[in-house]
Amino acid sequence: MYKLLLRPIFFLFDPEKIHYFTFSLIRFSSKIPGVSAIFRGLYQVNDARLERNLFGLTFKNPVGLAAGFDKNAVLFNELADFGFGFIEIGTVTPKGQAGNPKKRLFRLKDDQGIINRMGFNNEGMEVAIEQLKKNKGKLIIGGNIGKNTDTKPEGYTKDYLECFNALHNYVDYFVLNVSCPNVGSHAKLNDKDYLLELISTVQKANKTFDKQKPILLKIAPDLNDIQLDEIVELVLETKLDGVIASNTSTDRTGLKASKEMLENIGNGGLSGQPIKDKSTKVIKYLADKSNKAFPIIGVGGIHSAADALDKIEAGADLVQIYTGFIYEGPSLIKKINKAILK
Repeated sequence: MYKLLLRPIFFLFDPEKIHYFTFSLIRFSSKIPGVSAIFRGLYQVNDARLERNLFGLTFKNPVGLAAGFDKNAVLFNELADFGFGFIEIGTVTPKGQAGNPKKRLFRLKDDQGIINRMGFNNEGMEVAIEQLKKNKGKLIIGGNIGKNTDTKPEGYTKDYLECFNALHNYVDYFVLNVSCPNVGSHAKLNDKDYLLELISTVQKANKTFDKQKPILLKIAPDLNDIQLDEIVELVLETKLDGVIASNTSTDRTGLKASKEMLENIGNGGLSGQPIKDKSTKVIKYLADKSNKAFPIIGVGGIHSAADALDKIEAGADLVQIYTGFIYEGPSLIKKINKAILK
């Protein structure tokens, strides 16, 4: 029904506007008695064989929703009804910020992709915390954290630390988002020496809590082998809990979209089918190079059960969807879980 009826209507409108309309629609529908139960019946696959135990957490299934969809943690309880095993909120920054000027979200229909340059638009950590207090405990929640755009380089670590400490009691794991191409000083955030400083500072703060939370690093799909070797060294050296591979790409190679269209869109991070193979290659490289020494969450271009299985075969322990969720609809989650069971 989604692809035949709803998607053609949704795709007639501006992507960002329809995103918020869809949020309102899901929230309104879920308040109607019996609708949540219908969603659960349609989309959830409940089977103990789908459970995954990673970094001290038990995921009821390995299919998650990537960060960027529910930035302000306003819909995670309702989205849980669609069969996700975990949901990652954010990216959350200390202070709320508007992000980059609109228009900043674009569909590449022929490529089944999206280009965005949102720029960490969110309402800030305090608003996220108020929403997270409403957590009904349906599934695992990850907190994806970043820095404010106007923060000077010397204050980057302070921003991450502020978010980490504030959200610690409200999320199950953390993701240090250092690979988004839509924020300033992208180079510094990918410098190994800086990452060592950032990770060690956050890990030190983690030890001050009675219960420590897993910390993961989200990396770009555009890293070369030398840079990926550095990531492996970094994770092993710092004993980081895992890696999310990968974020959006700045590469435009091989797209069906016209050169003129891409020039009109301008810069931003590419997600969806065009980065499927690139992200899978990164997952395989990390898994092989490290001899599977740490967990990997695979994300990027998962639009079918086969795409998810490719990621798992390459070395991913869990997978996340985002653009595939928009193009394929909620039935994708069920299809992936059923394929994993097979």
